[in-house]
Amino acid sequence: MKAENIGRIVELLRDAYKQFKEPVVTLIAKDNDPYKVLVSTVLSLRTKDDVTHSASLRLLKKAPDIYALDKLTEENITRLIYPVGFYKTKARNLKKIAKIIIEQYNGKVPNSLDKLLELPNVGRKTANLVLAKGYNIPAICVDIHVHRISNRLGLVKTKNPKETEFALMNILPKEYWIEFNDLLVPFGQNLCKPVSPFCSKCPIYEFCDRIGVERSR
Repeated sequence: MKAENIGRIVELLRDAYKQFKEPVVTLIAKDNDPYKVLVSTVLSLRTKDDVTHSASLRLLKKAPDIYALDKLTEENITRLIYPVGFYKTKARNLKKIAKIIIEQYNGKVPNSLDKLLELPNVGRKTANLVLAKGYNIPAICVDIHVHRISNRLGLVKTKNPKETEFALMNILPKEYWIEFNDLLVPFGQNLCKPVSPFCSKCPIYEFCDRIGVERSR
């Protein structure tokens, strides 16, 4: 795939996006609240979207800000977020996150990648989502969908999401950084699946190198 086609690909993916269900974190991030983005993204790891959505709504109703989260016991949080993946670990980490943010950052979620990465259970995917969706700071969030599709297109040739993030930073115009994850996640969930993607329905088929695709529908 040629880098000069990126603009056209983004346009086509924007159009296709209208037919898909929005990712949960995108929905919760509508009001650009870094705290809500952080909480929902932590809950989303290894968890299906519908479970993440309901758990996030339950927790955020009881704890609409970092101070309310800090007041909840670990057991309270566990009950509210069940059955997200690793719910006990996430409850414990959310308690730690609340304490750190209150004590070290005066209750404000940090807007620095390095500081976010120091928080328990916060990796590059979560940190970049907080920057992009919470603070509108250009950042490329690379999850498994972005990693897979970027390689399948031939846009990058990388072995893991971290390599993909840095490769995309060199290729992708900054104006597309924030929305790239939004566009590729539902596209990957519905059409560009890991095994046997729906190439016959793909709006960007003509631009795709189909790297690693052995069979398709």
